[in-house]
Amino acid sequence: MTSKAFAEMGVAELQRGLAAKEFSAREVAEGSLARISLADPKVHAFLEVTEELALKAADRVDAAVAAGNLASAGALAGVPAAFKDNMNLVGTRTTCSSQMLENYRSAYTATCVKRIIDAGGIPLGKLNMDEFAFGSSTETSAFGPTCNPWDAERVPGGSSGGSAAAVAAGLATVSLGSDTGGSIRQPGSFCGLVAVKPTYGVVSRYGVVAFGSSLDQVGPFTRSVEDAALALNAMAGHDPMDCTSQAVTTDFTANLAEGVSGMRLGVVPAFMEAEGLQPEVKVKVQEAIEQLRRLGAQIVEVDLPNAQAAMSAYYVLGPCEAFSNLARFDSVRYGYCDAGHGDLNGQYEASRAKGFGPEARRRIMLGSYLLSAGVYDTYYYPAQQVRTLITRDYQHAYEQVDCIVAPVSPRTAFRFGEVTDPTEMYLSDMFTISINIAGNGGMSMPVGLGADSKLPVGVQLIAPQFKDENMLRVAAALETVYGPAPVAPAFADGKVGN
Repeated sequence: MTSKAFAEMGVAELQRGLAAKEFSAREVAEGSLARISLADPKVHAFLEVTEELALKAADRVDAAVAAGNLASAGALAGVPAAFKDNMNLVGTRTTCSSQMLENYRSAYTATCVKRIIDAGGIPLGKLNMDEFAFGSSTETSAFGPTCNPWDAERVPGGSSGGSAAAVAAGLATVSLGSDTGGSIRQPGSFCGLVAVKPTYGVVSRYGVVAFGSSLDQVGPFTRSVEDAALALNAMAGHDPMDCTSQAVTTDFTANLAEGVSGMRLGVVPAFMEAEGLQPEVKVKVQEAIEQLRRLGAQIVEVDLPNAQAAMSAYYVLGPCEAFSNLARFDSVRYGYCDAGHGDLNGQYEASRAKGFGPEARRRIMLGSYLLSAGVYDTYYYPAQQVRTLITRDYQHAYEQVDCIVAPVSPRTAFRFGEVTDPTEMYLSDMFTISINIAGNGGMSMPVGLGADSKLPVGVQLIAPQFKDENMLRVAAALETVYGPAPVAPAFADGKVGN
């Protein structure tokens, strides 16, 4: 393929072409599927390709075009989309990249996925991830790691690494990931994308296999801020199947052109001086802050005094919730079953020991311990108290500012096998975890390449709860300086990673 691929196009460009009948939605679907077949072996973003679903969705869009009413097909009509494999979609397997669910077929469709398809999105398939979302590199997938399209020897981040790689390689225009402690924003930074974790409750979690139910939130990966806002518009809002979802009616595209003049943007000195923050990342974040100042924003230092405790609180709360959520995988109702045992307990133990990978077992064991009698009061209850303190810190900060600017990750994408110590891997999320604990919205916005690594760097924008339009407005202003996120060079202009 020598010309620009359909999945490299943004939403507006695709829809202009469809409206002008320069190409059909079926051509978009077929071209995107063909590109996946050629390019994905270099990346391994997809675990399953849904050709039949994609063509059916494309035909619905073409019927709307034939009737002279493309708008009736939805705001994402004709847009190639793909979904992290912890999101149910009827007609597909939902494996969570685990042997435990290798053969599980979805009995229903997650609300977030359904809303993207109902908005006209063309479902291309399911995407690789760290097993049950436990990881920061997509190396824990039972089906093999995903490569970073910017450098195939490096990780794409995680746990939504497949979702990030698919968009960075121009295999999808929009993908969905889930974020429990940074699993959208960190791979967004590693792959140079716009990656949004909205406020907890903006998007329904119904049909998304849970890691930490009080922490998880679904959001989009795109290459432009407008595309991310359009995807949020499609997904946001109350869902009667999810009692934590909220009746959000915000048009996330409404203020993208307003700029940052007059906005007060916060900078946390402790984040910028954190141990482990690589100089090239710090420089790019500081440059972005200066660009915002030049665009008319007022930069204000704010303090988050309890943020240093976020990592400790998260690795109590997260494993406890993971332990509870993974208890359902008992080898009896569904999931991997190790046959030939003489008693039920033996079957349970063998099935869970073999069905779950090392990181999943590590978190199950930690959560079991933390919730045990005599330990619960020592760790779990204080972690919830810390959560309250961190939430209050953010509330106080937003009395002074409209949005906070910070690093996403302390480093750019690392090589496969470079980070083997679990604790060091956990530190990949040192700047993102507190946002999930507090429930605020956060996103990664690409701001160029690191001077040393020549790899993408993202800046994190953090909004007050249910004011996600603030961070999108700031991101749109930065986009006027840095431009939309490019497809990784090896995959740009129709190339397939050669």
